[in-house]
Amino acid sequence: MNSPESATESAAAAPICSAKGCRTEAVWVLAWNNPKLHTPERRKTWLACEEHREHLSSFLDVRGFLKDVAMLAEWESEADRG
Repeated sequence: MNSPESATESAAAAPICSAKGCRTEAVWVLAWNNPKLHTPERRKTWLACEEHREHLSSFLDVRGFLKDVAMLAEWESEADRG
């Protein structure tokens, strides 16, 4: 049985989009690194909802930072296996 407290806790734990001001649940992972700061194998991540995936990807790509875009569920299952 779901109590209001557990439902609120679940919502608070759900990953949200990294776009400024967006509170939508994330479905994409944008893996990136800044080659001036990070080693080539290092991956930082931004999360994106459907609406902001293209905008955030373009922002990173134009700077040469974007390395990979994956669905959040796939990214998490890869992390569980790795």
